[in-house]
Amino acid sequence: MIETMTFQVEESSQNSRLDEFIFNKITPLSRMYLRYLIVEGKCLVNGVSQNTGVKLKIGDLVEIEVEVTDQNSMHPENIPLEIIFEDEEIIVINKAAGMLVHPTKGVRKGTLLSALTYYLNFDSVGNRKAGEFIRIGLVHRLDKNTSGLMVIAKNPRAHKILCKHIQRKIVEKKYFALVEGLIEEEEKTIEAPIGRDEEKRYWQITDEGKSAETRFRVMERRDDATLLDIELITGRTNQIRLHCAHIGHPILGDDIYGGRDFTRLCLHAYRLCFWHPNGKQWMEFVTEIPADFT
Repeated sequence: MIETMTFQVEESSQNSRLDEFIFNKITPLSRMYLRYLIVEGKCLVNGVSQNTGVKLKIGDLVEIEVEVTDQNSMHPENIPLEIIFEDEEIIVINKAAGMLVHPTKGVRKGTLLSALTYYLNFDSVGNRKAGEFIRIGLVHRLDKNTSGLMVIAKNPRAHKILCKHIQRKIVEKKYFALVEGLIEEEEKTIEAPIGRDEEKRYWQITDEGKSAETRFRVMERRDDATLLDIELITGRTNQIRLHCAHIGHPILGDDIYGGRDFTRLCLHAYRLCFWHPNGKQWMEFVTEIPADFT
C-alpha cells in the first residue's frame, strides 16, 4: 500500500539536504530506496519535484510517496559487536567471520548494518534512544566469511571524507591469511588481472579483467600451511583469495577457490590506519591473529 507522508521543515533542519532530511524523518526505510523515490520524482518540496541535494528552508513542505515492504525496510537487531573505538563521528569494529556486512535480496537479517543500526539508536531493551536517528555510512566492506577491522561513519560528512581517503589510497589495510602448503619465498608481489564472468556470476583471473596487485611476506611456516602478512595495492573483489589460489596456495577454508575444509575462511583484516575525518589525527588499529586460525 502506497502512503503519502508530509513534513514541514523546522528551524533545526534549515539548510539540510533533501535526501538527508528524508533519511532522518523516515528511519525504518533504507537509504537506497528513499533516494530512488526522490530521483524518480516521488518527493515534492512545496509541490515541486526536487533533486536529492536541494537545500531546505524553514517552513518548506515536503511530501513523499512511500510503500513499506520487507525488501525496503531496515531490521535493527540486538547482535553483539566487538567495538574497538568510537567517538561522535566514527566507529571501528572487529567484524566476526560469518557476518554479512549489508543486507541482500536473500539475507535481510543478521547483518552488520542491522547490528550497528540497533546499537547506535536503541537501548538494551529495545527502546529508541533520544536524539536524531543515526544512519551509518559504510566506507568499505569485508566478505561475509572474512573477519577483521572496519571503520564506519556515523554522519554524512565523515562518510564523504573517509570515502575520498579510500579513493586516494591513503587508508592502510593489511590482512593475515593462512594458506595451503609451504611458500618458499620470504616475500612476493602477485600481479594478475581480475574480472567477472557475468554468465556464471563468478570472479576470476582473466586477461580481460582489471589490473590487480597483492604483496605478501611470510610470517610463519607450519607443517602444511603458511601464515602470510598481506597488503592490497589494488582493491578488487575477492582479490586476496583469487591471488593466493592463482599461485597455488589457496586460503584454508576457501571452498570457492580451492582451499581445503576448515572451521572458517582463514582471512582476517588485522591492521587499519587512516586519517580521522577531523583531519588532525592519524588513527592506527591492530588486532591479533584470530585464535580459530589454529
